[in-house]
Amino acid sequence: MKRKTAVARVFLRPGSGEFKVNGKAFEEYFVTDAQRGSAKSPLATSETAGTFNVIATVSGGGVNGQADAVKMGIARA
Repeated sequence: MKRKTAVARVFLRPGSGEFKVNGKAFEEYFVTDAQRGSAKSPLATSETAGTFNVIATVSGGGVNGQADAVKMGIARA
């Protein structure tokens, strides 16, 4: 999904809740709590945070825009 100039491709797979962004751990890629909360908010809202593994590939824009693009991708998936 696109957010501003950031583009994210998000894949949800049944699993244990593992979250990878561009091959890195979620906490390593999104360093601030605001970015982490924004990206994970659809999973928290639907209470499915521990049931899906998320694999995201992001490019373009800044890190905040990328977090919002991941959020939109998870919501639509």
